[in-house]
Amino acid sequence: MNSAIQLSKEDLRKNKPTRDEYLKQPKLPLIVVLDNVTNSYNIGSFIRLADAFAIEKVIVCGELTISDKKLKKASRNEAKWVNIEYSDSTATSLQALKNKGYTIFSIELCNESVDYKEVSYTLSSVLVLGNERKGVSEAALKLSQHQIHIPMFGMGNSLNVSTAGAIVLAECANQIRKQL
Repeated sequence: MNSAIQLSKEDLRKNKPTRDEYLKQPKLPLIVVLDNVTNSYNIGSFIRLADAFAIEKVIVCGELTISDKKLKKASRNEAKWVNIEYSDSTATSLQALKNKGYTIFSIELCNESVDYKEVSYTLSSVLVLGNERKGVSEAALKLSQHQIHIPMFGMGNSLNVSTAGAIVLAECANQIRKQL
């Protein structure tokens, strides 16, 4: 990470790097896998988050019925900066990442899940987020080394998938940056 171009907040606002300069900057060894997330706004939000945290890529899995207009609006056209991959199968994508040495963390409230802040995220991590109604699929959970959740103290037991992703992504990215 030390070889990254370091720009102040003022520089970033006034003198944004060129596309080539930006693409040369190293990305965090962190991948977000969207397991059958179907809402264009949610997918767009993850693209925006991927850019904000400068992560390796977003893999969008499952049947896609994405509205290009809604996706562009939600991502604020930041898809041009983010490595986005599309896959028909979450399980196939996760198995391939696991074979490459990535550690897979599924964000899902279940019997095995632990508080997301009590986990040590490793270099080469994958965060799996599930469908807006059904959550992370059983196939994805079986391939995960860790199941994590966000503690909830109100009457509800879940957050919007992009909100949950932002919370966990911030913690995970922070831990990984400290390791670089």
